Amino acid sequence: MFGLILLFGVTVLFVTGLLSYAAYNPDLARTNDETPDKGLLGFYLFSWPTSPYWIYRLTQGIHVTLGIVLVPVLLAKLWSVIPLLFSWPPVRSFSHAVERLSLLLLVGGALFEFATGILNVQLHYIFPGSFYTLHFYGAWVFIGAFVVHVAFRLPRALRAVRPGRALPAAGDRSAALVSPRPAPVTLSRRGAVALVGAGSGVLLLVTAGQSVGGRLRRTAVLAPHGQDPGPGPNGFQINKTAASLGIRTSDIGPGWRLTVLGGGRRTVLTLDALRALPQDECALPIACVEGWSTTDQLWRGVRLAALAELVGLGTDPPHVLVESVQRGGAFASAVLRDNQVRDRRSLLALWVNGAVLSPDHGYPARIIVPGAPGVHNTKWVTRLTFGERV
Repeated sequence: MFGLILLFGVTVLFVTGLLSYAAYNPDLARTNDETPDKGLLGFYLFSWPTSPYWIYRLTQGIHVTLGIVLVPVLLAKLWSVIPLLFSWPPVRSFSHAVERLSLLLLVGGALFEFATGILNVQLHYIFPGSFYTLHFYGAWVFIGAFVVHVAFRLPRALRAVRPGRALPAAGDRSAALVSPRPAPVTLSRRGAVALVGAGSGVLLLVTAGQSVGGRLRRTAVLAPHGQDPGPGPNGFQINKTAASLGIRTSDIGPGWRLTVLGGGRRTVLTLDALRALPQDECALPIACVEGWSTTDQLWRGVRLAALAELVGLGTDPPHVLVESVQRGGAFASAVLRDNQVRDRRSLLALWVNGAVLSPDHGYPARIIVPGAPGVHNTKWVTRLTFGERV
């Protein structure tokens, strides 16, 4: 039963993980995907859409929440098959050797993926290297072993849960998990399933609120903490502060300028000039790879398509390279696809909820794009380059 639950759950995790990879538009520019030597593993699915605007909030919320909910099931599954890890002889045939190797990669890959994923959700980057790269390659190792293991074990799993099937007798060598000298029962099978189900239910209650939002946000005790900038119009969650990314007062002070490039033309705007342009409004959330998301915030600023018009690219504007003044951390720049630039809700935002952006939310100007991962909603924007190869 635990195996069949993981069969469904891990499949959903892998699919939503691929969707998260696609949301970064990895084939658009190296800036968006710096995974080294990915080769065929970095195959691209499709251009990430802007509608529905909550699509990344949904897919990544499912990915993170389901991953945490499956932890008790994974641990129970590993606990239940421990005798198989010490069966003798260790290899009985070629097919058994393949199965044993897949089991080694399966267990190691599962523990690695779940551990790094949970650490990323908590913003604890204690592992060496980039989480993005480690989780990417770990997922492919794990899913390869998972497919091999399922091919060997699915028929047995289906037979095991068939209604009316008699339990194997003690000492039956066809049932690898039956002890020849069983100790007194301390927990029934139903009790084990109930215990694991209760653990997963508790984790669901203390995790889902970070994606659902609203009043349920208060129940998300496993969500990253210390990331709330306080009350007021700018009082919604952030991942990193301006100070943590090396943003200096002089970078976003009166001397700040926005440079717009494209079509062989160049325009430089002060903050006052930018505010003097026609402004649009949209209500959009911010959804991050860690699984948390905000409720819809009311943003106000200049449409990206309107900024493309300033350099003569107003008709069907192309993709754009967005660059920030930040000096540290990943995603100081990102490339947005043409469909994202052309969406009327895609803004270079100057205000949120009726107030000027706070420094931690990207003052003086930040990107907000429907359906995009939070890291592509670049903050502290200083340069927009339309249409050039990046």
